[in-house]
Amino acid sequence: MEATPCSAFPNFGQEHFGSAALGHKKRNACLVRVANAIMRHPGGTLPNKMQEPADYKATMRLANRPETTHAAVLQPHSDRTLALMRQRPGVCLLLHDSTELDFSGLRSITTLGPIGNGHNRGYLCHNSLAVEPHSRTVLGLVGQILHTRVAVPKGEGVKAKRERASRESRLWTRAIEALPKAGAGQLWVDIADRGADLFEFLAAEDKHDRHYVVRANSSRTIGIGHESDAKPAALHAYARSLSAVGGRRHVDVSDGHGGKRQATVAMAFAAVQLQPPHVQRGLYEKRPLKVWVIRVWEIDPPAGATALEWILLTNVAVASAADSWERVRWYECRWVVEEYHKAQKTGCGIEDMQFTTEQALQPMIALLTVVATVLLNLRAAARQADATTRAAEEVVHADYVAVLSAWRYKEVRPLSVHEFFYALARLGGHQNRKCDKQPGWLVLWRGWMKLQSMVEGAAVIGAAKYKIRGQT
Repeated sequence: MEATPCSAFPNFGQEHFGSAALGHKKRNACLVRVANAIMRHPGGTLPNKMQEPADYKATMRLANRPETTHAAVLQPHSDRTLALMRQRPGVCLLLHDSTELDFSGLRSITTLGPIGNGHNRGYLCHNSLAVEPHSRTVLGLVGQILHTRVAVPKGEGVKAKRERASRESRLWTRAIEALPKAGAGQLWVDIADRGADLFEFLAAEDKHDRHYVVRANSSRTIGIGHESDAKPAALHAYARSLSAVGGRRHVDVSDGHGGKRQATVAMAFAAVQLQPPHVQRGLYEKRPLKVWVIRVWEIDPPAGATALEWILLTNVAVASAADSWERVRWYECRWVVEEYHKAQKTGCGIEDMQFTTEQALQPMIALLTVVATVLLNLRAAARQADATTRAAEEVVHADYVAVLSAWRYKEVRPLSVHEFFYALARLGGHQNRKCDKQPGWLVLWRGWMKLQSMVEGAAVIGAAKYKIRGQT
């Protein structure tokens, strides 16, 4: 073992925050040190993460500086993510979704908005996550919006609501407006669930020459085909009237109990035009949008299970069944952003922070959400096809592999990614039985916290032995 404590990701702070511009080089360097410290202890409250009093005080000073804003902290990571996207030819998916961050316990921060049923307080956190579609590797965040809900004026008219800047439905459009365009030989596709099924958002996608796959929510009026004399119909009824093409496939879906099951599905597709709503509730040009509708439905669902049905809308041309199945596979990747939200909350304890000012809270949200992208990739690595053959040292520092192997197998030896993560789960209380579900966030991060302490303890013992030998 090395004589000094090390991080599982020794270059994390520099890679993700090294180019930060906080107004002073010492401040920038402090952000890198704080990020490395938090990466070592991602869970729990801030004092748990920053176990040295000096580190904790430095973090508090940094967070309360006016230059240390949410945007300034997130910018270097977002730039890094965009650079990674530009290096990759072909398709990259941008997963857009919102989650509520509950800070009801922070009574001194009076600017937080209502969440949940209106009795809790916090932010609506809108994330835009870049993912490679084949391996589902997370490249990072390209954007994040912290939205504070405001009370809607009583009796607000349609026009006033449409033009109100704080309107929540604008989040989807705001998220894409700031993003650059893909380069030659690249296709960047925005993926979103039913919350994004807004004519305003889909029109903005076309306006900004972007591409999308969005799950339809409402059965809006359509025209069948892309011709000017398209026959009118209702979206859902028309999609359900289409005959299956392209055989059957298997997709992973929620089992309703926190786990997953495989569903056998059929698929159909067609070209349609989305007609603008009669009552204009958003900001857009009132003209039809030419899209393709894809319906995916489950064949013979198990007893007691809700049959899967996805009605998807895309402006990426669909000319064949193979094209349509590819769009379905892109949408399947949407679950990654759901896992990301769990990493934010369970893995990083983002809702456990106890700041007394919004100035300090927001930049730390940015920092912890970057940590969550790394944690998410760690967990995802154990589920890849090469997990049983890929060396764990390609994912985490060798010291972590050595300590965990010594604990689990009573000897220091190489571990595969699969062996490492199931040993980590065992350390966190998972029984690793065949009948058990895959380890969840809570058990994995219990194991991670224990392993971190074991590694640091081994390093301290190693340093003490080195010092004693040096004195004799």
